[in-house]
Amino acid sequence: MRIGVLANDDQWKEINTRTSNVNFIRLDSFENISEDVEAYLLLKDEMKFEFEITNKPVIINSVVITLKEMNAPVNVFRINGWSGFLWGNTWEVSGFINEAVQKVFAGLGKKIIHLPDEPGFVSARVIAMIINEAYFALEDKISTKEEIDIAMKLGTSYPYGPFEWAALIGADKIFSLLRKLSLQDKRYLPATLLKAAATR
Repeated sequence: MRIGVLANDDQWKEINTRTSNVNFIRLDSFENISEDVEAYLLLKDEMKFEFEITNKPVIINSVVITLKEMNAPVNVFRINGWSGFLWGNTWEVSGFINEAVQKVFAGLGKKIIHLPDEPGFVSARVIAMIINEAYFALEDKISTKEEIDIAMKLGTSYPYGPFEWAALIGADKIFSLLRKLSLQDKRYLPATLLKAAATR
């Protein structure tokens, strides 16, 4: 299987870690697409695309913006392509799951969890809230970033502490998701220090 991939260097490295049944073709843009691929994996963060140029499956990294908001056609699917999430064996997916895209995910060696077309999926919402709570703890001077990271890793066996996650994903992305979610539910209001980290 051949899949066209539009990705930054970190995403390219992460997507190439575990897959063996796929020949990835790295694209420099989605305008000059290659027709000899079976699907497209567009990982650059929250980019705008002209999806109508192909009817093949298009899998996009869009954690905050939904398919409905993009007015995306049925051949487009959302995933959480934040750093640290692509290497996993299971991907959260939104979109109309059909045989063609199931074949693509099988080729990628990914089990999929089909979720409603809502901002943040599940894992990004949970991680964003953990990071936000860590920033609230920092604001309250409960502990240092390093100590909070160590405590979370030792106490929960997470691969990263909340501030390590924030550095890996990007505070701006975390803030953007929380800000959008907070429009419907005030529990998601971002911490002041997270906002400051996002706007640096």
